[in-house]
Amino acid sequence: MTSYTAAETENTTDVTPHAASLVESLRDIGYSLDTALSDIIDNSVTAGAKSVQIFVETLGEDPAIGILDDGEGMSEETLIEAMRLGSRNPREKRDSDDLGRFGLGLKSASFSQCKRLTVVTRRAGKVSAATWDLELVADTNQWQIILYSDLSAIPWIDRLEGDGTLVVWENLDRLSGGIQHDANKRAEHINAAFADAERHLRLVFHRFMEKGPPRLKLFLNGRLLSPIDPFASNHPACQPDPEETLRLSGGDVRIRSFTLPHHKAMSREAWEEIGGAEGHLKSQGFYVYRGNRLIINGGWMGLAKQTELTKLSRIRVDIPNTMDAYWKIDVKKASAQLPPPVRERLKRVIERFVQTSKKTYRKRGQKLTDETRAPLWNRVLKDGAIVYRPNSGHPALSDFADSLPGSLKSGFRNCVSLLGASLPIEALHADMLGNAESVKADTAELEVIEQAIRSLIPHFLKQGVHADGIKAILKGMEMFRSNWDEAERLLDELLNEEDK
Repeated sequence: MTSYTAAETENTTDVTPHAASLVESLRDIGYSLDTALSDIIDNSVTAGAKSVQIFVETLGEDPAIGILDDGEGMSEETLIEAMRLGSRNPREKRDSDDLGRFGLGLKSASFSQCKRLTVVTRRAGKVSAATWDLELVADTNQWQIILYSDLSAIPWIDRLEGDGTLVVWENLDRLSGGIQHDANKRAEHINAAFADAERHLRLVFHRFMEKGPPRLKLFLNGRLLSPIDPFASNHPACQPDPEETLRLSGGDVRIRSFTLPHHKAMSREAWEEIGGAEGHLKSQGFYVYRGNRLIINGGWMGLAKQTELTKLSRIRVDIPNTMDAYWKIDVKKASAQLPPPVRERLKRVIERFVQTSKKTYRKRGQKLTDETRAPLWNRVLKDGAIVYRPNSGHPALSDFADSLPGSLKSGFRNCVSLLGASLPIEALHADMLGNAESVKADTAELEVIEQAIRSLIPHFLKQGVHADGIKAILKGMEMFRSNWDEAERLLDELLNEEDK
């Protein structure tokens, strides 16, 4: 490629971008409230903060947001440089715990949500403050910030008691959703956005927030947020694989696979929390961390399909900040691309690992075809397709059929077959893809449970299963487990009758 110097050209001219135009363009990089807040907190982490407090004031005429940390703070000179667009070279070598990259995050993240950004910082007892006012930039078309001598009007200034930094967003034109004249609706809109953002922050910074002791505490309007571990790694039923290390010229990539516990092994609240709003089908896949900060949460990045059988599979990938360009980390730190050597290694990891998730489900599905457990449905392979067929040999069905007159037996068998042929496959498929955990078996009435137990006891006794074994088998069946107190009482009564 040919390079040119000024001496080799006839003339040059200045093409400094117009401030008003460029600032408006920066507002549309693609930040959401989630990613914007995360970018501000990145700066707090880099500054060594142990605590970050988020303040949200939505009820007044001029709603505002504050993010206050107890980091090392800045001198006035450093603050002015931090307010500059592109204040750091992305190729510049950084400390391993530096979560920044382009020197744009503070400004572009803030501008995406508001028109007025104020930063107040204290270091060694000296307080400095500066503001970007985008309406002023639009009027003057100048790259000018406002410096303060009187700080009394800045929201939450009284909370900055020691070293640290306060970021204030005002004139929330983007975050307000265009609602200007109805304060209540505007407050509802902002509060709803923060409800979504809260979970995002608990997930993105969970490794900083986890016990041991936590490196970082996050507060939202005075409420301490708890971390969300997407791997449920502390749950006894979680299945972690050993960590692997891929050594590359730009640094080491660490890879570790986790198989989540089956949803029946967790509380409903815990299961739904780690699945998020989109559920576990969408949240399976890669979780890429840069300096312990989550960049990508879920998805297979083109290496595998999201299926119901692999939704327990999650793979943690840790990269150092020395590989930002290699991974094409974007300004928002919300997306990345797999470098070719990592892509090839992860293909092999996926092929081996997702089988663990499938086995977790298939192991539970095996009970459907275990004849010793008297299933009501048989799982049959027919012409290459899986068919679920009512088990006409189930003791409850066969006992009832035997009690019928000969003229009715054929009709009963036809009714049972009709049930199997009429399974709403398309509806079940849609429901399972949307949220499999919400699909439940109907609750059986006491009379039904009693009839089933009366039929099953002789079946199991004939197979040589003792009383405790019968209890264990029945408790493993959903129909009895969901009504276990009544089922166990009936079972004890009927077993006592058998003994007599």
